[in-house]
Amino acid sequence: MTDEAARWDRYATLLPPAEAQEFRDCRQIGEQEAGLDLLVATLLEHRVPISDTTRAEIAVTAEEWGVWATLAPALGRCVGDGDPGDGSLKLVERAVGVTADPFVVVPWLACTRCDRTLARMHHRESWGDLSLAASRYVLSDRDEPVRLFEREALWDAVTELRSPCGRFAREPRC
Repeated sequence: MTDEAARWDRYATLLPPAEAQEFRDCRQIGEQEAGLDLLVATLLEHRVPISDTTRAEIAVTAEEWGVWATLAPALGRCVGDGDPGDGSLKLVERAVGVTADPFVVVPWLACTRCDRTLARMHHRESWGDLSLAASRYVLSDRDEPVRLFEREALWDAVTELRSPCGRFAREPRC
């Protein structure tokens, strides 16, 4: 089973049986965007609690399928499970972008155990708004140089964000 298939199966377990099957069917027929919309709508409708890490992983999956901008507000309203020890990722709330003309770098995900962040790099459009889709991803740490990832390497960037950090070297992963 691929990582993608495993993620989708894990997300399906969050849903009631009928919606879980519909969600799986969306992936099978190549309608991932509709499936993600169904996932988030169902989480909200049934007030299913999700961890910060699950929320972040759904955000990455939505980004991968080009629907992050559309799903971000609803995903942000999903009920949290209140368990701070669930994992290592969280969405950065109310992030302020840093301009590096013609790009704007906006913090997006953070490791909960260190200072590492993953940001979305956007082009500034001619009318002043940011591009909806990120052009690249920027991994940063106050003690390490910046590392850029292309759009196709989004999950590699997330894996790198979660890799062991210096302050927690004895732990297998952040």
